[in-house]
Amino acid sequence: MSIRPTLETRKSVPTLEGAGVHLHRAFGFQDPSELDPFLLFDDFRNDVPEHYLRGFPWHPHRGIETITYVLAGEVEHGDSLGNRGMLGAGDVQWMTAGSGIMHQEMPRGNTSGQMHGFQLWANLPGSLKMTAPRYQDVKAADIPDVIDDDGTRVRVVVGEFWGKRGPVDGIAADPQYLDISVPPGVRKTFKVDTYRRAFAYVFAGSGAFADASQPTGILLEKEVMGQEVNIRDMSGDRTLIRFGTGEEVTVQAGENGVRFLLVSGAPIQEPVAWHGPIVMNTQAEIQQAIRELRNGTFIRPAH
Repeated sequence: MSIRPTLETRKSVPTLEGAGVHLHRAFGFQDPSELDPFLLFDDFRNDVPEHYLRGFPWHPHRGIETITYVLAGEVEHGDSLGNRGMLGAGDVQWMTAGSGIMHQEMPRGNTSGQMHGFQLWANLPGSLKMTAPRYQDVKAADIPDVIDDDGTRVRVVVGEFWGKRGPVDGIAADPQYLDISVPPGVRKTFKVDTYRRAFAYVFAGSGAFADASQPTGILLEKEVMGQEVNIRDMSGDRTLIRFGTGEEVTVQAGENGVRFLLVSGAPIQEPVAWHGPIVMNTQAEIQQAIRELRNGTFIRPAH
């Protein structure tokens, strides 16, 4: 088996979005080929209500799918098709914008005022960009939660892993979206399909991801919980790790363990024309979408 090399490790960047929501952006509005089919990833975590309560008022989407995963607090959502709902802690929503939708997302904190969640944008291939919009809302209890003998815990949000399949299906990027917790000092390897682009996002604790240049693992420098780990390679809170090609990802958890998302998907490899939440293949298609927004024909009638 070949270990995926670490192409880049970077911290997410504080960003203001929506009506003044303070969040951290790991990637987005840069080179879309880097993590094709994924376009953007936001970490909206805050314990100051005035920094998130104004939320994300009505705005359009076309040509993409959005994946919202809530860890704490709630997100109330509504759209131009009449859908309404509430995402709570541990819930997931996969929205296929397709031909076009107007929606809003309004975060609410828990009893302590904390709000935490993630949103990932996945591109749609040209053949599906004008498909009918749809939602998949999944409750926390319906997401498989697998615990290994060493205490490693994996929530299978999307895709198949360790014999369990996540409840979201029919996604164009055929992604794998895992919420992984590795106990202190434990070294763990996770298989990832060779033909998928992959990234990890650390959001609790710290861990060192082995590089292909060290096939036996991580350079030995400091002992943590009876195991050796290269402390220089430790990735902590709000860190994105972008991987090259290979068959597996290996992580060594730090002294407080590590929790991260491991996300992979099949690249679409098509031209990308991007205007905010509208992602098409050509600038002509972008201009058409803008004209339709202006003249009120952006939302297509359901067939």
